[in-house]
Amino acid sequence: MLEPTRSSACRTRLAERLGARWDRRWYAPNPGQANGVESDRLEPQKGMNTVTRPRILVVGAGFAGVGCVRRLERKLAPAEADVTLVTPQSYQLYLPLLPQVASGVLTPQSIALSLRRSKRYRTRIIPGGAIGVDLRSKVCVVRTITDKIVNEPYDYIVLAPGSVTRTFDIPGLTEHAFGLKTLAEAAYIRDHVISQLDLADASDNPAERAARLQFVVVGGGYAGTEAAACLQRLTHAAVQRYPRLDPGLIKWHLIDIAPKLMPELGEKLGRSAQEILKRRGIDVSLGVSIDKAGPEEVTFTDGRVVPTHTLIWTAGVVASPLIGTLGAETVRGRLAVTPEMCLPGHDGVFALGDSAAVPDLAKGDGAVCPPTAQHAMRQGKSVADNVIATLRGAPMQPYVHRDLGLVVDLGGRDAVSKPLGVELRGVPAQVVARGYHWSALRTNVAKARVMTNWLLNAVAGDDFVRTGFQARKPARLKDFEFTDAYLTPEQVRARVQGEAAENP
Repeated sequence: MLEPTRSSACRTRLAERLGARWDRRWYAPNPGQANGVESDRLEPQKGMNTVTRPRILVVGAGFAGVGCVRRLERKLAPAEADVTLVTPQSYQLYLPLLPQVASGVLTPQSIALSLRRSKRYRTRIIPGGAIGVDLRSKVCVVRTITDKIVNEPYDYIVLAPGSVTRTFDIPGLTEHAFGLKTLAEAAYIRDHVISQLDLADASDNPAERAARLQFVVVGGGYAGTEAAACLQRLTHAAVQRYPRLDPGLIKWHLIDIAPKLMPELGEKLGRSAQEILKRRGIDVSLGVSIDKAGPEEVTFTDGRVVPTHTLIWTAGVVASPLIGTLGAETVRGRLAVTPEMCLPGHDGVFALGDSAAVPDLAKGDGAVCPPTAQHAMRQGKSVADNVIATLRGAPMQPYVHRDLGLVVDLGGRDAVSKPLGVELRGVPAQVVARGYHWSALRTNVAKARVMTNWLLNAVAGDDFVRTGFQARKPARLKDFEFTDAYLTPEQVRARVQGEAAENP
C-alpha cells in the first residue's frame, strides 16, 4: 500500500497550529470572563464571529472545485472553518454537453447548475477570477467582475482553476477563430452559424454564398468531433427551411494534426466515428492543421485554401494561466502535486483537476490523470477529505480511480462509447452516453431540464431562431477567454507586499 508522501512532521505542525487556535477560542470559560475574572466587556451579539476560524479558499467552480465545496459543506461543521469560493459565475457548467448547446439541442440554462440551490449552502462566493497567488504570504489576488482587484487571505487553498483553450502562434487564429469552452461561446456559435445561413440566403454573390456555407472545425478530440457532428445536423435540418439554398453547398471540414480521430477510443471505434462523419458529408482530414486564418478564408498546412467565415478551434486545452503565477514546478504546464493532491513544500496548498498533474496510481508507470470530468469530480471529493483530515490532524489518503471509459455523442442515433472497455456503437452507445451525462448532472432540476430538452428535440426537431447573443461587434476566441488578465509572479508579490506596507 502506498504511503502518503506528506511528512508526519508537516501534519504535526498543522495540528499544533490548529490546536493553538482552538485553545485561544476556549480560553475564557464564559463570554464575560477572562482567566476566571469578570470582565466589563459586553457579551457578543448573537451571530458575531469572535474567533478567526481556519479559512479555506477554493479557486474555480468546475467539476473539481464544486465537488470539493459540496463535500466540505456536508462534512465540516459551520464552526470548524469558513469556506470561500472564487468564480466569475455562480453556476457550474456541465462542459461535456456544450456541443449540444451550440447546436440548439439543449438550452444554455439546462447545463448551468446553480451553486446556490444546495440545502447546505453556506459558502461565501466571490464573483471574480483569481489572477495570482502568493504562496509565501498566503494571499490570493482576485479580479472581481467589476474589475476591482482585491487580496483574499487564506489558511488553506484548493486550486481548481481548470483550463483554457490551447492556441499556437498561428497568424490570425485568436482574432478570427471561435472557441468552445464557455456557455457564452456555445450560444454565440449557434447564433453565428444560423446567421451564416441567413446571410447566404440573402446574398446574390455566388462566391460569398459558398464561403458562408463552409465551416471548419479544428480538433479531432471529443469536443471537436461532437461539435462538428452536432452542428452539421443543425445546418442539415435548417437548410430545408431555406428554399433558395442548395444543400450541396453546405460543407463541414474537421481537421486534426493527429493521425487518428479520438485515439483514446481505440482504432475500431475511432474508425467507426470517422465513417459516421463521412457518411454525413463531413470532410475529415487527419495530419493537417491550420497555417493561417483570415476573416474570409483559412489556409491549411497541406496548401488548401478554404473560403469560410466560420473557424471553430477545439485543439486541446492547457492549464489555467493562474498556475504560472505560483512559481512552482509543473509537468507539461500542469502543477506537479503528490498523490494526495498537495503542493510539495507548501503547507495547506492543494491542486487538482485540469490544472494539476495528479499521479494516476491506478495506471502506474508515472502516468498522470487525464483532464476529464470523471476524474475532476472524484478528485474534488478526495481533496475535500484531505483538507478535512489536515484540519483534524488525521492522515491524508492518495487519490485512486480506475477510468470508467469514454462516451461520444454524435447526435441523433449516432454515438460511440467504451464503458468499462466494452465497445458500443449506434443506439446502445447513445443510450450509454446520454445516460452517463444525465446521471452525472448534480441537481434534479438540471436533470429534468436536460431530459425535457432531449424529448422535445426528438419530437419537435430543431429550432432555427437566432437568440441575439451575436452582437453587432464580432467576438472571437480572444474575447471570451481572458488569458491576458493574469499577473506575473513578481507583480503578485509586489501587490501583496504593497498592501501589507499600507496596512501594517
